[in-house]
Amino acid sequence: MKQTHLRSYITLFLSLACSVLWAYKGSDGRIGYPGGKCYMFRVTLKDKNGTSYSLDKPERFLSNASILRRVRQGLRLDSTDLPVSPNYIQQIVKKGGKVVAVSKWNNSVLVRGNNRQTLEDLKLLSFVKDSKLVFVSPDSIRPLSQRVHYNSELQCLDSTSHDYYGVGKAQIENLNGRKLHNLGFMGQGMTIAVLDAGFMNVDKISAFKNLNIRGTRNFVVGYDNNVFKEMDHGTKTLSTIAMNQPTVFVGTAPKANFWLLRTEDYLTESPAEEDFWIAAVEFSDSVGVDIITSSLGYHGFDDKSMNYRYADLNGKTAAISRVASCLVRKGMILVNSAGNDGMGTWKKINVPADAFDILTVGAVSPDKINAPFSSIGPTADGRIKPDVMAYGCPTNVVSGRGYIIPDNGTSFACPLIAGMVACLWQAIPNKSASEIIDLVRQAGNNHDYPDNIMGYGIPDFFLAYQFATRYKQ
Repeated sequence: MKQTHLRSYITLFLSLACSVLWAYKGSDGRIGYPGGKCYMFRVTLKDKNGTSYSLDKPERFLSNASILRRVRQGLRLDSTDLPVSPNYIQQIVKKGGKVVAVSKWNNSVLVRGNNRQTLEDLKLLSFVKDSKLVFVSPDSIRPLSQRVHYNSELQCLDSTSHDYYGVGKAQIENLNGRKLHNLGFMGQGMTIAVLDAGFMNVDKISAFKNLNIRGTRNFVVGYDNNVFKEMDHGTKTLSTIAMNQPTVFVGTAPKANFWLLRTEDYLTESPAEEDFWIAAVEFSDSVGVDIITSSLGYHGFDDKSMNYRYADLNGKTAAISRVASCLVRKGMILVNSAGNDGMGTWKKINVPADAFDILTVGAVSPDKINAPFSSIGPTADGRIKPDVMAYGCPTNVVSGRGYIIPDNGTSFACPLIAGMVACLWQAIPNKSASEIIDLVRQAGNNHDYPDNIMGYGIPDFFLAYQFATRYKQ
């Protein structure tokens, strides 16, 4: 009798399980969105009343390295540095919203929930200035990518140069970076945050074992904190800076310190990713990062009604661009890819590449001609973009499989510049973030006649160093 009942329960369970799986995974291999249907709103707050934090005690919300970075550049803290009011966050949570990202610089929170009306009603709270829908989950998505098999030792699909830099030789010499390295400036003491979609197998491939990784964090809601198991776009961008395998592959700042931060949800495209990016940037500030390299950009989304227009590329409209424009005032340098839309209908740069006081990077081929896919400027308010150019058609990178391969994109030109910025700043630490940015532009081979295809051109980083030291003398 018991066996009969058990058999019946098993049959019923299997039947239900199959039904659920069939509903969850369609015949095309797609699966239901993790956690079910949900919405996200960016809720902007009126003020920071009720906070217990004070500008007189910044050590409560900023690391010593972050504070010293400001002191060194003569920068003062202001109200944007104060954390968002914990009291306001508590009230939002009580009303049914789950806070999944916070921006103190924009004084906003990203709120998630499965009841749209509940989230919309948050705008009725007395301390809420504005509320904007930024994400509606899709009905289904492609299954998450998983770790691929990798080679324990670097494998090159092409012949390896016997030069010290190996396959990194041409891309660093294009920026005249070897001379800075020869003077001993290889990024020591500088901290770079790499913002990307994932760093697959960086924790497994032996060539990455000698990296100075300060820490990792995943800012994309709905995923665990392991940034190493999905997507190798970040693996590739990181390798152009950090690889340190003499005669095989040496990057542009192999002795720098790194934070690996995931901000991109590669399965969907929505303005909520701006909030993830912003949270990572503000985290970078708080832990004392000097340089951020971001090979990410946005203008079109799954929900077309949320798309940006060219008129929005003014450095002020997009939340992500407003935060990017703040970075130099916090003593940090953002290096951001221009985008790969040069051959499409959009053609222009993305956000936050339109931000003020950053280095937006386009791609060139080995003949120093702009890559046809490299996005162009100007910004909507007439500023020159991109700022500078570097190898991106192709760039030698390390994939998540442990192979050295050539790959195309401004995504890979961007970190090459970021690494050299770290070396330059190490060499002239008395300079401010804005002064370093100006030096890099000034050292471009197109500096006298900047345009919206090549910007200020390909920067000569040793020349930038000479400019700075000559003025010092």
